[in-house]
Order: sequence, then C-alpha cells, then structure tokens
Amino acid sequence: MFILFILARNQIAMYNLLKGKRGIIFGALDENSIAWKTAKRAHEEGAVFTLTNAPVAMRMGEINKLAAECNAQVIPADATSLEDLENLFTKSMEILGGKLDFVLHSIGMSPNVRKGKPYTALDYDYFVKTLDVSAMSLHKTLQTAVKLDALNEWSSVVALTYIAAQRVFPHYNDMGDAKSLLESITRSFGYHYGKAKKVRINTISQSPTVTTAGSGIKGFNAFYNYADEMSPLGNATSEECANYVVVMFSDFTRKVTMQNLFHDGGFSFTGVSLEVMEKFMDD
Repeated sequence: MFILFILARNQIAMYNLLKGKRGIIFGALDENSIAWKTAKRAHEEGAVFTLTNAPVAMRMGEINKLAAECNAQVIPADATSLEDLENLFTKSMEILGGKLDFVLHSIGMSPNVRKGKPYTALDYDYFVKTLDVSAMSLHKTLQTAVKLDALNEWSSVVALTYIAAQRVFPHYNDMGDAKSLLESITRSFGYHYGKAKKVRINTISQSPTVTTAGSGIKGFNAFYNYADEMSPLGNATSEECANYVVVMFSDFTRKVTMQNLFHDGGFSFTGVSLEVMEKFMDD
C-alpha cells in the first residue's frame, strides 16, 4: 500500500506540460542552482533540451551529471559572445530536430561583488562586465534567436531576476543595476518579438535562494532570514521556482509577456510583518 501511495504521488507530480517541446537551459552549475532544478522538472514534464554554460563555469560545476540524468547534450557557450550563441542555437536545433519552444536565461555575475568593491567605488571595467554577463547577454541571446529564426511561435523565454532591480539592497551592489537593465530588455524585446513571432518574454523575480551564486553575496544569511520573516508565505524555494518556470514554458501562459513576475511568498508587496515589528517593540 505504501509503495502504491508513493507511485501515485509521483504520477500526480507529472503532467506532461512540456511534452513535445524543445529548448535551451542556460546556467545550470550544480544541484543548488535554479537552472539545474528547472532542467530536471522540464525533463519530467516531457521536454527535450540542450544545456549550456560558460566554459569556465562548466569546469567548476557538474553539468555533465545533469545532462546524463536528463538525456541532454551540453554545448559550451559564452553568453556574451555572438559567435558562441549562434553556434549554440544552430547546434541545439540540429540535435533536437527543429526550432525551439523555450529558453531559460539563468545568468548573473559581478566582478565588483567578487572583488569586494563597494557600490560607491566601482571598478568600471568590472561594471561593464557585470552588465554584459547579467543583462546584455539576454539581448544577445534574443537577437541571435531572431537572426536564426530559432524560436517557434508562442515560444517562451524566461530570465531570472531579483527585487533589487526596484529596491536598494546594499550588498547586492551593481547587480541591482544589471537586473534593472535585464527587466527593461525583457519589456522592450518582448514587444518586438511578440509582434513579429508571438514569442513571449518574462522575468521571474525570485526570493533570496540558497544557490552557489546567491550565497556569495555579503550578508546573505541575514538577507535570507529577513525576507523569510517578511513574506506571508515564506521564501520560495529553488524547487518551487523551477515549477513556476515550467508553467511559464507551458501553453497555459500563452498571453503572459513583458512581465516581471514576483515569486517571493508575498515579500514584494508586504510593508512590514508582525514578526519583524516584534523585533523592534519595547517590552
């Protein structure tokens, strides 16, 4: 009886939402990354896809392990290189047997954060690199897709962002500016690609999440705990974010585009929670 219960639960979790769909997933580094969790859920929901990351990130991560689990091929690509992106899309269409239906852009990196440069004393060469990797790479990805006519009508492109695009989080540094640009590109390109090919482009603004990249931000634990206490539903996990991305890839969200979608347990619209207020109340 217990075994049957487990099998039933597993069956309920699979809906074939992405059966017959093809795509590319950027940014899966290790088991903690949202892109990794999204790849596994997309595979479970019937999608086929290629995996990609920058060559240096691939050496640091375990992407080949994920590829084996998802029956996916890995194509190294620097998302700031138009040549690499053109090769990525061309090879993906060859491997998967046709044009694509979804893309996940899960890319972000700040040399200023890594080097401990404060926002008021940025290295501008580093700043340009932050914007290129974390935001302009989305524009380059989409421009390459247009050039190659690589996406089917009603395809879905999702990029991961954070509420620091709208609010100040001191240690998030120049990544806040990069996320603002990322969301602007989503709106602008979403209009043009929507008119031309009915391709929808959205960002998902996720809660602070325990990932290899996120945990490198100074004060992350305090940041994470504060958001959890502020959010009526608590922080959204990486697994929950993966589920949301899969829904955005599916045909159930065909008329959602150019949106920044908060996936943060209600943090974005909570002024203050009772739990946080109690920390400042006099006895």
